[in-house]
Amino acid sequence: MINISKPFIPDMSEYVKYLDGIWERGWLTNNGPLVNDLELRLKSYLNISHLLYVNNGTIALQLAIKALGLTGEIITTPFSYVATTSSIVWEGCEAVFVDIEPDSYNIDPTKIEAAITDKTTGIIATHVYGNPCDIDAIDAIAKKHNLKVIYDAAHCFGTTYKGRSVFDHGNVSTTSFHTTKIYHTVEGGAVFAKDPDVLRTMAYMRNFGHDGRVDYFGVGINGKNSEFHAAFGLVNLDHIDEIMSRRKGQYARYTEKLRQHKGIQLTINKDADFNCAYFPLYFESEALLLKSINELQEQYVVPRRYFYPSLSVLPYVKKCDTPISDEVSSRILCLPLYHKLQDEEIDMICRILLRVQQYN
Repeated sequence: MINISKPFIPDMSEYVKYLDGIWERGWLTNNGPLVNDLELRLKSYLNISHLLYVNNGTIALQLAIKALGLTGEIITTPFSYVATTSSIVWEGCEAVFVDIEPDSYNIDPTKIEAAITDKTTGIIATHVYGNPCDIDAIDAIAKKHNLKVIYDAAHCFGTTYKGRSVFDHGNVSTTSFHTTKIYHTVEGGAVFAKDPDVLRTMAYMRNFGHDGRVDYFGVGINGKNSEFHAAFGLVNLDHIDEIMSRRKGQYARYTEKLRQHKGIQLTINKDADFNCAYFPLYFESEALLLKSINELQEQYVVPRRYFYPSLSVLPYVKKCDTPISDEVSSRILCLPLYHKLQDEEIDMICRILLRVQQYN
């Protein structure tokens, strides 16, 4: 079976070497030494001043919304994983959708201002597939209208924008270290903020709002992660250059082998060094997409309609017109991409797609 993704798993001995220390200390969670070590190493690797390691990417979004004091309406994209929208609703805000660009699949900044009202307090934009949004345009709009910006950078580990980590933008950026991601800690995520006061607020919020044993900074949540997850992250960080290099080679192979396919490949932001987190293919029609899925599954290949459906059809959001997102979500397919995927398997997937196209 060739699944859409499989996690990178290091040699077990590399992970086990951390367990003796965990057992000896008896310190399993609550901001342990391995969590602190991981945060320091991530800051060094990413060249980031401030970050917090949390238990998942959804909590990261919720912490960001709370720490920035967002209320009322938040402008966001309909083309993302459901957590982007559900976090807004969960925090008692209203998601206001702005349609996407037809080539990058990111939120279209030229349509944002028309959606701003006196209830708008922020923008949450997703860097779809790890491909950066038009950050400069979004930030300029936010500054003009005194809005906060959160970038959902769940897919972005290793991506840079104009030579800086994509995490180093917006009032807060968030990411996921879920097992499906190019870099993972089994479960996990992080928040990034240039303003140390914002990060300090999220640090308190991550730990129930505790300010010492008996005092409280304010309301909080359990956003901590464990020593076991941090250990896995430390091991995987040792392999990240190898992981990134292999992923870029696999992405290039798909690009070359599918040159004759009429499907449209992702347009990468010209100012980005893209991490090749996903390989999406935009088909001529939904019918051809569905036929291709069927043929792939006949050969035990499992791609994913990622993202489908458009979030603007969720039952708990205000209805609006997002025709580009609707069309893209109905015709886009992410192909298998993971560390141990073999060149021969990529070639087989491409042959199937080309054959389906030829006979339809």
